[in-house]
Amino acid sequence: MVKINDFIEKFSTEILEDNAAVFAGAGLSMSSGFVSWKELLRDIALELNLDIDKENDLIGIAQYHVNENRNRGQLNQRIIEKFTKDARESDAHNILARLPISIYWTTNYDTLIEDSLRRNNKKIDTKISQGNLAINIPKRDAVVYKMHGDVSRSDEAVITKDDYETYNEKRQLFTTILQGDLISKTFIFLGFSFEDPNLNYILSRIRNLLGENKRTHYALFRTVQKKDYAKPEDFEYSLIKQNLLIEDLKRYSINAVMIENYTDITKTLAAIEFRINKRNVFISGSAEEYGTWSQNDATQLIEQLTQKLIREDHKIITGFGYGIGSYIINSAVQFIDSAKFSHYDDYLRIRPFAFQLTEGEKKIFNTKYRTGIISECGISIFLFGNKKNGTDIVNADGVLEEYELSKEKGAIIIPVGTTGYASKLIYDDLFSDLSKCKNLLAFKDILGTSKDINQIVDSIIEIIRLSKTN
Repeated sequence: MVKINDFIEKFSTEILEDNAAVFAGAGLSMSSGFVSWKELLRDIALELNLDIDKENDLIGIAQYHVNENRNRGQLNQRIIEKFTKDARESDAHNILARLPISIYWTTNYDTLIEDSLRRNNKKIDTKISQGNLAINIPKRDAVVYKMHGDVSRSDEAVITKDDYETYNEKRQLFTTILQGDLISKTFIFLGFSFEDPNLNYILSRIRNLLGENKRTHYALFRTVQKKDYAKPEDFEYSLIKQNLLIEDLKRYSINAVMIENYTDITKTLAAIEFRINKRNVFISGSAEEYGTWSQNDATQLIEQLTQKLIREDHKIITGFGYGIGSYIINSAVQFIDSAKFSHYDDYLRIRPFAFQLTEGEKKIFNTKYRTGIISECGISIFLFGNKKNGTDIVNADGVLEEYELSKEKGAIIIPVGTTGYASKLIYDDLFSDLSKCKNLLAFKDILGTSKDINQIVDSIIEIIRLSKTN
């Protein structure tokens, strides 16, 4: 078994290196109100005079029903009824959708993964049948492979013994692609029981082909708990069975990550998202003037900070604030080019604000736009923060709003108060409650009063390093 903190660190690294994939089972959808396989087949089992709670061979139950009725019409109707009701994606679904993962596999018939990806502005390519596999949607952000079909095609859903036995005739390409992904990607299995014969067959094939050279995967399991069982012997039995399964999965290089409650799935994914977002640094600020700083010193501060962040493998996100954004971009482009990094997008993202809007439209749009930017970032740095209002220079309300949004999102906030204006207000507010800025305390004076550019930049980098260990 892998400790949960070790898993979070390792899987976050795989995501950042574009080596991660998700495999979602029925357990992930149950938190959104959809049924398990047992509940889907409960009424059908009753018709066969069987007790679904005593059965483990669920595909056998589905097959018996088809045998008795000589068709699967009622089974198809059950799928439609149970997986087309009004259900919202869970927090876990939405976190998964926000993560920079491009490969999703599922045995579920519902559309929760697709819905959550769309809700998070991802362009998706859903693969339901073999015919879909030959056609790719251009500029897609994610591919969702529905290994057992979709509620929209219930007559093709894989659910009976016949479906499983003919799987490699009708859906062989899914098997081939999944084999390739399991070899090249690191999977996280969520809500999956590992009782699916298709997946077990594929895992055994990979094990035979690769021997000991398999890729490491992870599966989240809720620890079997006494409170779930009326009889002690039932608890002991389930615990033994879970331990045996966990040990057996090691043959396929699938490591168990144990959690106490199902809500810990969401907490674990949130911790991964926060760790991923710590690589993304939002530099907030605007400057009609630089106050007590000369323009040359101000631009040097911005440029040195930009280059040092990139050197530390951070991705900088800028809203192109006046008097700040152009220096960030110029410095980043020059440094990325001189360092011969191959992908500019890995280190710089420009999110300029719209300007041809009415005052009413601007307020609503900018708040939504800022929320989207800051949701991608785990760190917010604040520099200067002023704007012209008529003939007066005032604190930039947009920078102050970005501060409030950063607090709401739980971002690490680093205000360079010595640059004045909105950044000084943020600095004063943050340090008014020392319990909320423990990582900043050692750098309070530097951030508040120093004009030594190297000292300020080095302090910011050290604060970020310290945050990675907390």
